[in-house]
This record gives sequence, C-alpha cells and structure tokens, in this order.
Amino acid sequence: MKLFYAPGSSSLLVHIVLHEAGLPFTAVRIDEHTKIIDGGGDYKKVNPLGYVPALELDDGTLLTEGVAIVQYIADQVPHKKLAPPNDTIERTKLQSWLNFFASEMHKGGFSPLFYKGIPEEAKAVFRARLAARFAHLDEHLRDNEYIMGQDHSVVDAHFFVVSNWANWVNFDLSPYPNVLSYRNRIAARAAVRSAMEAEGLIPWPSSQPA
Repeated sequence: MKLFYAPGSSSLLVHIVLHEAGLPFTAVRIDEHTKIIDGGGDYKKVNPLGYVPALELDDGTLLTEGVAIVQYIADQVPHKKLAPPNDTIERTKLQSWLNFFASEMHKGGFSPLFYKGIPEEAKAVFRARLAARFAHLDEHLRDNEYIMGQDHSVVDAHFFVVSNWANWVNFDLSPYPNVLSYRNRIAARAAVRSAMEAEGLIPWPSSQPA
C-alpha cells in the first residue's frame, strides 16, 4: 500500500492507524500547498481534488477520505480490534464519532481558523463552536479512558490528530483537563510516536502555515 500524506494534516490519522495495524506501506509526502509529490510529480493526478489522505492499494485501487480508509485498515486486521465488527451497534457508534470529528471538529471548527482571509469576528464563531465541543468531550472523558469507552480504537487517533491543531490556531486546551490527560495517553502509544516521527512532528512544531 502507498499512503499519500502531508505532515501534521488529517492524513496523520491514517498514518497512525497503519502503524497500529502493523501493515506494510510506503509513505509518500505531499506539499499541501503546491501539491507536488516528494521526489517529483503532481499529486492532482492521483487525487484531482488535491487533498490528503489517499491510500493506494496493491491492486491500484485508490481510497480517499480518512474515516473510510481507517475502517478499511481496521477490517484487514480484526484481531487488533481497532474497530468493532461490521453490522454491530458498536460499529455504528464508532462511525458516529468518526463523523463527529470530521465534520463538527475538523471542517466545522478548526478548518476556518487556518484561513487568513476570514475576519476575526467570524473566527470567534468557530472558536465558540470548538469550545462547546471540547467541553462535551472533556465531560465524556471524565468517565471514559478512550472515546469508545474502555477500548482503544481508530477514533482515538482521529481525535488526537484534530486536537493537535489547537496550538496552531491559538486555541487554549487548558480548560479541558480530561482532554489533556487523554492526549498524553494517546501520544504515548508506540504507533502514534512512530507516525509523528516519520512526519517530522517530534518535537511538535509550535506553528504551521495555513
């Protein structure tokens, strides 16, 4: 398999899960702004929309959208228990959380804060949305070791990656002690460290261009 990624972006989710799964893959770095593939080539010839992640399977099939890709990966290694089995209510709950982080936290929260053309008054709206959602998650994590309860899953990689962006947009996580403790637990996982080291994210950069 071949993973197309941009350091620190949402593709870090797939990068982490691939390490959690222990599956062989090649990581191919993309310049998120120019869409140039490391070593040469136009990433838009891989994914015309130009965004990451994309996972090319050994048979040439191309998968996009991180929440779909990580479920595919989890299903390749069911013994790792990275996701509940299909056709169970727990799998539906996992999909609900994955969609929550993709829509409410990523696109509906953090993404607008990276755009320089958006006025501060508008960004305040998105910061307030994030604050409400982090408060909800902080309460949830008061009684749960992981997002799905006591069992680690691909959802935890998703929240870890999204919450990483807080310091890039000056969003203070200190009011959420349970989130901070949770992030420390996830950051200590070998797969997380391996993926972050591979992307040059240890130590974590203090800023990132939008």
